[in-house]
Amino acid sequence: MAGLRERKKLRTRRALIEAALRLFEEKGYDETTLAEIAAEAEVSTRTFFSYFASKEDVVFYDGQDRLERAVSLLATRGPGESPTELLLRVVNESLTWAIEDQGLTFEDATLRTRLVLTQPALQARALHLLFDSQLRLAKALREAFPDRLDTVEAAAAVGSVFGSVKLAVIANQGNDRSLDQMWDTARRAAELALAGLRSLDEKAGFRVRADPPGMAS
Repeated sequence: MAGLRERKKLRTRRALIEAALRLFEEKGYDETTLAEIAAEAEVSTRTFFSYFASKEDVVFYDGQDRLERAVSLLATRGPGESPTELLLRVVNESLTWAIEDQGLTFEDATLRTRLVLTQPALQARALHLLFDSQLRLAKALREAFPDRLDTVEAAAAVGSVFGSVKLAVIANQGNDRSLDQMWDTARRAAELALAGLRSLDEKAGFRVRADPPGMAS
């Protein structure tokens, strides 16, 4: 259990994130200053820089942590767990982290998506993060199956799954009305992509199951 000091730091960090997103929505991303975000969160600008280096960092506040956890999770492949089963486990766990650890709301998620789609600086940062994260995940997947997947297969699998999830969430943004619906969209996209990757399981020597654990019936 986190100590008092750590809980206070988490509350301050969350207050800065909420203040920034609220101001971005009300005033616009470019028009919002770091000083205004700090004031809205009732902290000093110096305190802001103890948590984030820029406004961009606030928007992508959970990206690095979730990437590190996903990479670590890929290293925990269980006995007999196939590539598609492992990737689905990573997707499910990633969605759980977003909800439980970060306190992400539907409004937070949709606002971040709108910001990234409309702000050139955020678009560039998002593409960089996407490229970097998928490279690292592909490497981790390859290392999880060193004698069964090659570099191209691991990269194709990661790109298919996580690219499908991101695009499906963006494309269906106007239809989803809650965080649960958004995550259902993400899981459905992952399952569709993984269904097309069953040949990798066969090639890697795993028995292809009719309904792998975690897949929708």
